[in-house]
Order: sequence, then C-alpha cells, then structure tokens
Amino acid sequence: MKFNGLLSFALLVALFSCETSGNGIKEEKPGPDISGNGNVEVIYEANPKVFAEYGAFDAISDRLDEIQALGTTILWLMPIYEPGELNSIGSPYCVKDYKAVNPDFGTMEDLKALIDKAHGLGMKVILDWVANHTSWDNAWITEHKDWYTQDAAGNIVSPSGWNDVADLNYDNAALRSAMTDAMTYWVTEVGADGFRCDFAEGVPFDFWSSAIAGLRGLNPGLIMLAEGGSEGSGLFDCGFDMVYGWSFADKLGEVFSGVSPCSELYTVNEEEFAVTPAGKQRMRYSTNHDRTQETATAPVTLYKTKDGAMAAFVAAAFMGGIPMIYSSQETGYLDSFSIFGYNVMDWDSDPDAFQEYVDIMKIYKESADMRGVSPKCFDIGNVLAFSYITSADTGLFVVINPVGADATVKTPMEMSGRNVRNMMSGEDSVLESVIGLEPYEYLIYKIL
Repeated sequence: MKFNGLLSFALLVALFSCETSGNGIKEEKPGPDISGNGNVEVIYEANPKVFAEYGAFDAISDRLDEIQALGTTILWLMPIYEPGELNSIGSPYCVKDYKAVNPDFGTMEDLKALIDKAHGLGMKVILDWVANHTSWDNAWITEHKDWYTQDAAGNIVSPSGWNDVADLNYDNAALRSAMTDAMTYWVTEVGADGFRCDFAEGVPFDFWSSAIAGLRGLNPGLIMLAEGGSEGSGLFDCGFDMVYGWSFADKLGEVFSGVSPCSELYTVNEEEFAVTPAGKQRMRYSTNHDRTQETATAPVTLYKTKDGAMAAFVAAAFMGGIPMIYSSQETGYLDSFSIFGYNVMDWDSDPDAFQEYVDIMKIYKESADMRGVSPKCFDIGNVLAFSYITSADTGLFVVINPVGADATVKTPMEMSGRNVRNMMSGEDSVLESVIGLEPYEYLIYKIL
C-alpha cells in the first residue's frame, strides 16, 4: 500500500545488542552494504495473483529461470499470508494470520520449496510484511483487544481511509513482542531472507529499530526494504537497508507525461540520495502494484506507448539506486488490473518485450563497476542525459527521449567526440556534436 505523507532481525534477547542514540532510537548493527560502485542488486516484485488463481507458489517457482534472466537477485513476494474475510475488499494487505499462508497460493511446504529453489539460483527471498494493521477477523481482535487503537468509546478503529483493516497500537509492549515473534518465525522456520515493510512510516520507528536489531542478530545478511517517503532518512536510521524512491517515481511519470521538465527529475534524484546514508540504497522503479492500482493504467498506457514504458524503465534502472521490476511489466501488458483480484498473465504474450528487459538488465549487471550512487546529469533540453565516469576515464553515457516526438539536442561538451559502444546494438562510433532521438528512444553507451 502507499500512504500519502509521508533490511536482518528478532529475539528479545538480541534487542539490546545496539546502543540507543540521542533520539531514543536504537542504532542497528550494520547490515549488508548495498550501495555504491559494483552494486548489482535487482529486485523482482512477485504478485502471486498474476501467476495463478490456485497454486501460485508452484507457478512462481516454475518461472524462476525467467525471473533470474531479468537479473533478479532479490525476489520480493507480495503478502502470502492467510487473508481476512470480514469487511474484506480482497486486499492482500489484510492479514488474518501472520503465521499461515493463503491456501489459494499453496501450502507452507510449497512456499519453502519455492524459497529453496530461489536460493539454489542465487536469489534471496523477502516477504511483504504488514505491521500497521490486521484484518477484522484476525484472532488478535478478540484475544487481545488492547493491542488495537480504540476510540473514546472503546471501539477498535481503522487507519484513516482503510475500513477493511484494524489499526494496531504499538504503545502495547505485548503487541511488539508478538509482531517481532511472527517476523522471526518466517526467518528461522521458513527461510525468508528479509522483509519489504508495508507503510513503514505508520509504525513507530523505535519498534523497527528494536525488531531489526534483534533479527539481524540472527542473520546479519538479511535485507530490509521500507515502503516510505523521500523527505527524510529516519527509516534508514532505524535499520532499513533500502527505502522507496516514491518522489523519483512520481516525477518520472510527470516527465513522461510532459508536465515536468527533465531537470526536475535530476533535482529529485539528488534530493533522495542526499538523505541516503553510506551503505544504504533507494529502490527505483517505473511501476509497482500501487502505481498500477492508483493510476488504473498499465505502464504502456501510463508512459504513452510500449516504447515509452521501456524508456521510463531505463531511466529508473540506470539513474541510481536498486532497480525493481514488477511482475507483469515484462509482458508489455496493455490493460490495467487491480491487486484486489486475480489477473493471471499470459507470460508469452510479448516475447520481444521480455527479451528487451533481459537485454537491458544484462547491460545493467555488466556495467556495475561504472556506476556510483548518483550520476552526473546534463540539462540539455527535454531529454534525459546522464553519465558515470570511472577513474580510468571510461563509463556509461545514457540518453533518453521521454516524449512522443523526435528530439535533437546538443551533445554535452565533455561527451562530444568520445569513442562509444551502443550497448544494445553493439555498434562502435564516435559521438557527434548533435544527438538525434526518435520518440521514446533510449541510448545506452559504454564510453571506450
């Protein structure tokens, strides 16, 4: 879920392995360093409901080779827990039992087999964690009413605007212990490698600090991803390895719709990394489950054409951070769909689109040593242009036309005359003083 406004972890005995800072938040033990040059992480967000109406765990497992071919190193499974039914609107973020799987997706053994197979292919698996609220038929409602936020009359309340779920009250120490215990279960008993935490800013930061420190005491390599805003680094301070790049994604859409100039995307890019500490990262994407839900459009529509959607993804993948691919976008699908129902993809509907994603991500992985956290951006009109230059005077130069019309721009002076290789075509050339681009064309050059 995305809320406006604004990786590992968990036994209580381990919670005191970190010291408390002046703001009352525990300082976490260092997690994996996923920043800077040489970063080759790629996230694939798997929505079980686009893989199969029944047996999604097996269906995802059957596609792991294709998912790996996209460069994936981290497989993020959207909520796999038993969902609530009372007041439900079909949201996977309405959890009835934190220690049970959705029977429509398969069994716990099926999930473990999926995780084992992913591990065998060199991928980590993170689970989507919903800590802010539960379903109305979660056993905690009747067994532990005091674990929930209540109004003056003693009625359990929903988070603002989310009537299908009940709001949890983190002033209760027993709730905190139960939530940490549930997270620990998936790490120690099922083999999860971390969590993507839904609406992380809706949960007190000192809870995340304690939970992450404890879980990281069990496995220092666990990955923690927070769904949160770009305005501050508080989520990083309490232990998360990655935080969303919401502002970047929103501005990317504005650039491709013609509402904002390219220079504003550069500014947002710099602002997000200005509050991203060393060793941490931003997750970058052109679409995800929230974006398709909120805009009611597929990426092909959101970015005007299939070429536009591909060009937007290139910008998201190469401008810094860790790229994320949302299951379905690699099919080039044309129609919007809701996360509240099943929308099984025809994975063979557009093999050319899938291959283009594979080719782009191959370049991404092979060019890891050329990239830093943030690129040097060139303001040369309504065209995205940025570079990464290594100490050996090599690197990448990327140019993207975000509009549905031809574009002609002056080549940045420091790039003009450079020997380059077009990484998609393999053709070597010398950059001339002017670059011409067709509608939504992108060029990824290796500087020789």
